[in-house]
Amino acid sequence: MTTLTKRIVVLLFVTALLAIVGIGCNTAHGFGKDMESAGDKIQEGTK
Repeated sequence: MTTLTKRIVVLLFVTALLAIVGIGCNTAHGFGKDMESAGDKIQEGTK
């Protein structure tokens, strides 16, 4: 492969990796909010 092709492949790989990590963080953040909401409802029910 030429140097330019290698750089493009690496750039695409890094971009895909960052996208996957970003999606995972958003999913974990949303899950955390859902769990917090469920915990709040449980606490309200015990009062």
